[in-house]
Amino acid sequence: MQPTVTADQAARPVEAERPLLSYRDEATGERVDLTAHQLGAWAARSAGLLRDGCRLGPGSRVAVLLPPHWRTAAVLLGAWASGLAVSFRPRATAGLAVLEPGGDRPFDAVFVTPERQDDWLEDVPDAPHRYLVGTGPGRLDDVPLGWLDWSAEVLRHGDGAPDHTAIHPSDPATADGTTYGQWGALAQEFATMLDLRAGDRLLVDAAETEQPLKWLLAPLSVGASVVISANLDRARRDAVVAAEQVTRVL
Repeated sequence: MQPTVTADQAARPVEAERPLLSYRDEATGERVDLTAHQLGAWAARSAGLLRDGCRLGPGSRVAVLLPPHWRTAAVLLGAWASGLAVSFRPRATAGLAVLEPGGDRPFDAVFVTPERQDDWLEDVPDAPHRYLVGTGPGRLDDVPLGWLDWSAEVLRHGDGAPDHTAIHPSDPATADGTTYGQWGALAQEFATMLDLRAGDRLLVDAAETEQPLKWLLAPLSVGASVVISANLDRARRDAVVAAEQVTRVL
């Protein structure tokens, strides 16, 4: 995987017309299909928000408290395309102290769902730039003072390729110091463990797999596509596999 992570680069073997990332909510019926080009466009908007809107760049740190979702993919890919160090915090860490190298350094931006922002168990990091990221369709109805709706703010930025940012394999991709090169190698290793190959379609249960290494980086690194299923009923999993032409299940 290239040090600079973009959907278009990582998904070259995937046919341009086919969805690279699909999100489906089994409870509400919501569905979003994104081709490699469309996901790359959302990542570009997210990069524009961070770089032009927040004035962040290499050396900046962002905290991401989001579930597997197409918007999460856009946030992460936009941050990594901008050379930022990401602290990804899964829901499983709620109520636990998050210890990581450099943990005493402030964050420059934070992205969190409204549910986790309101959860008294969560220790949501403070930052000058604070964004709520909804997991439902459309924009948020109620945004507290001091926060912005990511879905609205990201549309202020273009979907073309952002200005080039020099990113090296030795640069930190996450706040714990893990580099872009190391994450690329880990993604390839995990894809090998799953026997994921170009053209495969991976089903991800959003409630069971939060780590983006597994649901985002590994499949993109080999040109596989992803189906994220929220509120997946295990009794219906075989039906989803058949309907989505899934070849691998995480």
